[in-house]
Amino acid sequence: MNALLHPTIALLQSSSLANVVQQEIERAILAGEYAPGSKLIEATLATKMGVSRGPVREAFRMLEEAGLVRTEKNRGVFVRDIPMDEAVEIFDLRAAMDELVGRQLAANIKPAELKEIRGLVDAMEKAVKAEDAYNYHLLNLKFHDRLVEMAGNRKLTAIYRKLIKELSLFRRLNLADGWLLPISASEHRAILKAIAAGDPEAAGQAMFQHVMDSKERTIANDLRRQARQPAV
Repeated sequence: MNALLHPTIALLQSSSLANVVQQEIERAILAGEYAPGSKLIEATLATKMGVSRGPVREAFRMLEEAGLVRTEKNRGVFVRDIPMDEAVEIFDLRAAMDELVGRQLAANIKPAELKEIRGLVDAMEKAVKAEDAYNYHLLNLKFHDRLVEMAGNRKLTAIYRKLIKELSLFRRLNLADGWLLPISASEHRAILKAIAAGDPEAAGQAMFQHVMDSKERTIANDLRRQARQPAV
C-alpha cells in the first residue's frame, strides 16, 4: 500500500499536471482544433487526457489569464473569438513593440544572431517560390519571435507572445492569399537589411511599417469577406 503523499508534493504534482493540460489545450486551440466560439467541456477533456477534472479546471483558469478562453457564468468555458476592433488594437501595440525591437537589434545584434535571421528570411523566400503558405506562416512566426527574444527584454517577450497568441484566435488573420506572400517576404528582407546595416532608425521604421501594413491588409481582407457574405 502506497504511503500518503506529503501535501506539498501532492500540490506540486497537481500544479505540474495542470500545466501539462494547459499546454495541450493551448496547442489544440492555436492549431485550430477548437474553433473560436466553441465550448470546452471540462469532463470531456478530463476523460480525453486521462486526468481528474481539477487540473482541467486549473488549466482553464490559466488559459483565461492568457486571453485564450472566456468563462461565462452558468454557461461554461469558450474559446475566445477576437473581434476586428480588438485585433486592430493588438496590431497597434505590436507595431510599437516591434519598432523598439528593431532599434535595439540594429545597435546590438550579434553576428551569429544575424546569420540565424538571414537563414529564416532565405527559408521564407524559398517557401514563397514553392507556394508553401503553411510553412511560410510558421517561419514568419519564428522570425518575429526570435527577433523579440534576441532583444533580450524578458517582459517584452512575454507580453509579445501573449499578443501573438490572441491574434491567432482571429480567424480572418492569415496569409492564405497567395499574392500576399511575396509582399510579406520582401518586407522581411527589408527588415533584415536595415538591422544588418546597423541603422536603428531604418530598422525600427521597417518593423513598425511591416506591422501597420499587415493591419491594413487584415482590415481590407475582412471588408472583402463581409461584402461576399449574403445579406440576412
